[in-house]
Amino acid sequence: FSGCVFITYEVVALNKAVTIDMEAVLQEKLKSYIYLNATPFKEQETFGIKNKARKELHRAAIRFLETSTKLFKGPLDEHLSKLDVEPHEFSLWLLLKKTRSADRIERLQAVKELAGNPHWQDYQYRSAAQASDHRTAIGLARTKDVDLRFFLLPPLLPEIGDSYSIEDNLRQLLASLPQPEVDQCVQYFTSLALRESSQSLAAQRVGLWCFGGNGLPYAQSLTTVPSEKTESFCLEALVQHSKVPSHCDKIVANGGLQLLQRVYQLRKDSQKIQRNIIQIIGNLALRENVHSAIVQSGWVSVLAGLMKSTHIIQASQAARALANLDRDSLQEKYEDGLYVLHPQYRTNQPIKADVLFIHGLMGAAFKTWRQQDCDASQDGETTHIKEDYTECWPKTWLAADCPSVRVLSVEYDTHLSDWRATCPAEKHRKSLAYRSRELLNKLKAAGVGDKPVVWVAHSMGGLLVKKMLLDASKDPDMESLIKNTQGIMFYSVPHHGTHMAEYSVNVRYLLFPSVEVKELCKDSPALHELNENFLNMAKERKFKILSFAETRPTTIGPMVKMQVVPVQSADLGIGDFIEVDVDHLNICKPKKKDSFLYRRSLEFIRESLEKQISS
Repeated sequence: FSGCVFITYEVVALNKAVTIDMEAVLQEKLKSYIYLNATPFKEQETFGIKNKARKELHRAAIRFLETSTKLFKGPLDEHLSKLDVEPHEFSLWLLLKKTRSADRIERLQAVKELAGNPHWQDYQYRSAAQASDHRTAIGLARTKDVDLRFFLLPPLLPEIGDSYSIEDNLRQLLASLPQPEVDQCVQYFTSLALRESSQSLAAQRVGLWCFGGNGLPYAQSLTTVPSEKTESFCLEALVQHSKVPSHCDKIVANGGLQLLQRVYQLRKDSQKIQRNIIQIIGNLALRENVHSAIVQSGWVSVLAGLMKSTHIIQASQAARALANLDRDSLQEKYEDGLYVLHPQYRTNQPIKADVLFIHGLMGAAFKTWRQQDCDASQDGETTHIKEDYTECWPKTWLAADCPSVRVLSVEYDTHLSDWRATCPAEKHRKSLAYRSRELLNKLKAAGVGDKPVVWVAHSMGGLLVKKMLLDASKDPDMESLIKNTQGIMFYSVPHHGTHMAEYSVNVRYLLFPSVEVKELCKDSPALHELNENFLNMAKERKFKILSFAETRPTTIGPMVKMQVVPVQSADLGIGDFIEVDVDHLNICKPKKKDSFLYRRSLEFIRESLEKQISS
């Protein structure tokens, strides 16, 4: 009796949902699945059921193959009556075929419908994952709220033994990349990464760790996981190499995508390492000839998952990588350091203008624009603010208030400066002239200037904006950027310099490296010339301008408190000028969404883009 019960249970389960799991291509270590739809079970049939199940399984497999073959080889107007399939089965395969249509609009619509159908069964998601081509998989990953079952998991990597060393493999990859083709800074950092080892770091657990001749406090974490620190050095060097087009092919050809997948899986507890890896993938994605390799190595499913992450930096880096992969719906490319905060997914909302955020020195694309940190002494409001706290108000607040605007944030000179070492070309890199040329090229690749633009800048980022606009006015290819500039918003920008440069070297180093200190000296001839030339252009072009000024001193270290940008220096002399009772760091960080600082900033953006937003 127990045997009959067991057989009956097995057959019922088999009939209800038959799934065959098999490895199709062992040599490529890829999983392949065939999912079969359920066969109705008739309770009155009790004899010969095992033989019937075998026949049904055989018949279902044939139907699965025939359906896919007919749909993918036949015309798109294939009638349902010609196929022995259920309507919901036919709709899945028809959509999958439309995703390969020669008509771009039809492809985009098919991907949208495929992702938007909430009634697919689990086996249908898996079938779609297998049948989708690379273009469809990327489109699905860039669809908001997509089900992650649409994506195949990354291929299984070979098992590793105790002797496996991530550090050694990263070194081998770095060593395989040619050094003469890159600039001096990349050569310098690569040589340091190759020279240092976890053993040498572990031997220096006491005192200062000297790297490139500069003393750097040895991190406490190095005493426990020195290998992770050296892996970070190797990855940061790889970030620089991934910016060189010819090196991208070599990274892929030498197994870099699989190695990065391995490091990503093993270092899931290190956000810094994961950010570096996704940054590398985003840089590689700028080269269309390696798109197929990126998809085949399983990165689309990883990026799709990261898009749902609560960590804003990882999510935005994943959005940048997917945008660079998505050549079906986008023409723009996002170079290293340029992030699209909105829209990060495919959208039917027409984008009518751009708002571009430029941070100051020692700032970053995200942390500069976070909401003002909560003051623990004000318990009454703290709880409510924490619940609605945003790590990047342009991404959350501005995107919601101006959905038809593309919101971009720029990050510059952060990774090289993180090394705290001096390479031969670093001083040249930090000049306003160098940064201006570099960022203008990146903005052009992203299509900035094709639509109306509003610039938002904090501190020295405002000087960079002025320099870029002046340089663009002299370049015929950038004339559209000048014509489409509608407004500029300055948060405590030292138009006339800062007293910071008059302080001791030790104090001013906390805020500005030496090159920037020279450029920020109060009443410096270069700063005066920059300001006069910009004023003439702004008046001639009739730019809308709003300037905010700090009135509170800023705490710098344990002993120094000063007003970084005096009110007089923050006053450009044209446009609206508003003094705000905050310090230099919080002048660009609204306390909450209904605060005066955010409401006035939003009002200025809407006024500058009134024609575009209202149309």
